[in-house]
Amino acid sequence: MLDKETIRLKVTGDFACFTRPDLKVERMSYPCMTPSAARGILEAILWKKEFQWLIKRIIVLKPIKFASIKRNEIKKKQSYKSGPIYITKENNENRVQRNSIVLKDVGYIIEASIYVDEDVIRRTKNSEHPITVKKYREMFERRVKKGQCWHQPCLGTREFVADFSIPEEHDKPLDITYPIGSMLYDMYYDEKGNATPLFFYDVAIVNGVLECPEDKAKKMLSSSHLQPKQSDEYNRVVYEHYKEEEADI
Repeated sequence: MLDKETIRLKVTGDFACFTRPDLKVERMSYPCMTPSAARGILEAILWKKEFQWLIKRIIVLKPIKFASIKRNEIKKKQSYKSGPIYITKENNENRVQRNSIVLKDVGYIIEASIYVDEDVIRRTKNSEHPITVKKYREMFERRVKKGQCWHQPCLGTREFVADFSIPEEHDKPLDITYPIGSMLYDMYYDEKGNATPLFFYDVAIVNGVLECPEDKAKKMLSSSHLQPKQSDEYNRVVYEHYKEEEADI
C-alpha cells in the first residue's frame, strides 16, 4: 500500500557531491541531488525493513554553484569480504590525492511517500502493534521535529553533512531550468543480491523541480538487498528501541 500523503523534508549543506558514475578517477557531481541520495537521507532518519521509501520529486532551493577541491582518497575498494583499509604513516601506499568538482551551498526539498506491502499490513492487523503507512509517516515527522536520526545524513559523501528540517512557507523552488541528460536513479538488487544500476534519461530540472520517473520508483519497490547478519546484542538493542518508539505513537 502506497501512502496517499506526501512527506516533505528540507535538507541543506555547505557542500555536496552526487558523483556521476560515467566519469572515472576524478569525481564530478551531478548538478542536483539524485533519487538514491534522497532515499539515503530519508533512511538515515527512519529505516525499517517493513517499508520502503518512494521518491517523487526533488525541489532545488538554491542556485547551482560548482567548486573544485582536492581530497585524500584511497585507491582500493573496501568491501564486506576484504574488511577495513587502514591508512597510517608507515602504510600509506593506498592513499592518493584527487580533484573533485562538488556543489557549494545547496538546499533541497525531498518529496516522498511510504510504501508498505499489503501482506505485511494484513499479517499484523490483529497484533499488538499493527503496521500502517500512517504510523510510519507520523514516526518520521516526529523524528524530524526532534532532530533524531539513525546516523548523520550526508549529501553524497560522508564528510558533506546534511542539516534537515521541516520546510517553511518561504521555501520555494528556484526559478531555473537546467538540462542534465542521464542520471543514476538507484541500484536495483535482485533476489540473490546482485546489483544493477537504474538510469533515467532526458533528465532536466524544470522550474526548480526534478521529477522522478514513476516506473523506476515502482521497480525499486521489488528490490531486495541482502543484509549482513547482525550480532544478537545489536538485534536486542534495535528491538528495544523499536518497542519504545512504537509505544509513543
